Amino acid sequence: MSGLAEGQGAAEELFKQLKVSDFLLGTVASLVQLGYTKLGEGDTEQTRVAIEALRALMPVVDEIVSADAARDLRQATANLQLAYASKVNEASDQPDEESEEET
Repeated sequence: MSGLAEGQGAAEELFKQLKVSDFLLGTVASLVQLGYTKLGEGDTEQTRVAIEALRALMPVVDEIVSADAARDLRQATANLQLAYASKVNEASDQPDEESEEET
């Protein structure tokens, strides 16, 4: 068996063992982390996409995790939303360089 075929076989075996619920939880946690990373880079559009994805996934997550875990994930999402809103508001409060030059 070639190295590529062995790698594919190992990947297939991992997928057989992986629960969708575990993958979903990892995805949600990654989206929160990635949202914060993008926000730190000033990429509010990518942060917005992460927030929208989290909002879409949370009803499903609520069905598969404990109430405490769901609360924690909702709180992490809410915190990201607040940080996003603050960043967007901060950017809109800063005067445009162009409008300052025109005056």
